[in-house]
Amino acid sequence: MSTAPAFKRLPRAVREQQMLDAAVKVFSRRGFHAASMDEIAEDAGISKPMVYAYLGTKEEVFVACLHREGTRMMQAIAGAAAPDLPADERLWRGLRAFFGFVGAYRDGWAVLYRQARGEQPFAGELATMRARLVEVVAGMLDHALRAEGREVAGTDLEVVAYALVGATESLADWLADHPEADPEKTATRMMNVAWLGAGQLLQGVTWRPATD
Repeated sequence: MSTAPAFKRLPRAVREQQMLDAAVKVFSRRGFHAASMDEIAEDAGISKPMVYAYLGTKEEVFVACLHREGTRMMQAIAGAAAPDLPADERLWRGLRAFFGFVGAYRDGWAVLYRQARGEQPFAGELATMRARLVEVVAGMLDHALRAEGREVAGTDLEVVAYALVGATESLADWLADHPEADPEKTATRMMNVAWLGAGQLLQGVTWRPATD
């Protein structure tokens, strides 16, 4: 462990990011409860008091990790899915960016999806991020439907968006456990599942249970 002068000379934002990098790795492999500030400090190569001084308590460090990884994910998706693209191209680019994030930041995904959602108050932070993602997907579907001259009730759009997000999260969790898997091919698989269903929706085709 070292508090080398070279580290102290770095800009504060860079120092914080290095500490968050170490924290994400520790939380990913140990979980929130088993992780220790000593381990985070050791991985970052600094003293434990310095972690406290920059990032606060373990709970505050975990929330900071959630915010950073969640922001990375949302920025990747928002930056990829330009609103002037056709609906299928927007969805494809959004999926590719999402799975690209998971492939590049597997530890970050583990903290977001596995560690946070079962722990209060962190689950609330994750739920807020997930709601934003559902809104983005619902908006993309609504835009595509309006371009086809059709409208769908807001509840129906929300239900479809939740279903797509849930399926995408499950596949992303699989990707996180398979480092040999290609994120872009995974996105293509998800696109085929999602768009075949969305394409039917755009055409007004719905399934109905058989009547007695």
